[in-house]
Amino acid sequence: MKRSILTALILPGLAACMTPPEKLPFDIVAVPALLETDPIISRGDRADDPAIWIDPNRAAPALILGTDKEEGLYVYDLSGNKVQFLDVGRVNNVDIRGRIAVASNDEAEALSWFSVGGGKPALVEHIGDTPVGKFEPYGVCLGEDSDGLVAAATYKDGTVQIWRANFATGMPSVGLERTVKLGSKLEGCAFDDFYRTLFIGEEAMGIWALAYSDSKAKPLIVDRIADQNGLVMDVEGISLWEGKDGEGFLVASAQAADRFVVYDRSAPYAPRGIFTVTASPDGSVDAVTHTDGLDVTSAPLPGFPKGLLVVQDDGNPESERDQNFKLVDWMEVATSLSLED
Repeated sequence: MKRSILTALILPGLAACMTPPEKLPFDIVAVPALLETDPIISRGDRADDPAIWIDPNRAAPALILGTDKEEGLYVYDLSGNKVQFLDVGRVNNVDIRGRIAVASNDEAEALSWFSVGGGKPALVEHIGDTPVGKFEPYGVCLGEDSDGLVAAATYKDGTVQIWRANFATGMPSVGLERTVKLGSKLEGCAFDDFYRTLFIGEEAMGIWALAYSDSKAKPLIVDRIADQNGLVMDVEGISLWEGKDGEGFLVASAQAADRFVVYDRSAPYAPRGIFTVTASPDGSVDAVTHTDGLDVTSAPLPGFPKGLLVVQDDGNPESERDQNFKLVDWMEVATSLSLED
């Protein structure tokens, strides 16, 4: 009798705690990592966000910038070898347009600016900081339109700052243009230069799209975690694979599920598939878990004819130890998800 009473008390509590199973619209496909960068030798959560640099003149080899959110900015070649380190403080996210890069610098409470491609081989130079007037700039992304460069800084309190930047003199001249408020913690973001749209990841809610150049425009939802298209907490890195004439795909990291969700680049932003990044076929590169930041390019590169996806890896292979960035052939993603470019 006592056992029956105890069971009657426990089972309803267990049922209430159980999470209903996901009803995903797609099978989750596996895509192998191809290469990886040198690790950040440490314990703890250090690597965060990558950005791919391609020389506008195609004269210098491509580079990968990667943040170490305790110390500074790493620079890698396409084989994953470290070629430079910039001791600029606690930078969290980084993005690039042309020969200019920007990082969110928590230590300086600023946007840190860099010139890329100034040497042979191409190297990165820190050229200045813009105080943001708020505590702990978190995410950052960079875009370019007919008015020049535009940067967005995101914050844990749900704030998005939009900045205009001018480099006519070689040094940054930057002014705050607009502030937008969302409901909760933000990090990942990406500008779509073609549509003049800013995509923003709200970690506990989903992805938003903002017509940033329209001061009256309000953010519109792209996808909610609750819609069960593959997103989960935390919504992290966001980037665009850009096709011709505004075609292409939005890629987002669903961190807690160790996976990535792909959407159409243009409205209504239909979800197109879900994938994970597994170990390389020969086992030399381990699988990807708990990804924070990511970047993707559609530009053909040596070994990556349809473009390159770079994702942060939480564990190499142990969680929060020797974190690094994994390189994925976009053609593998496109083939696995039957994406048309």
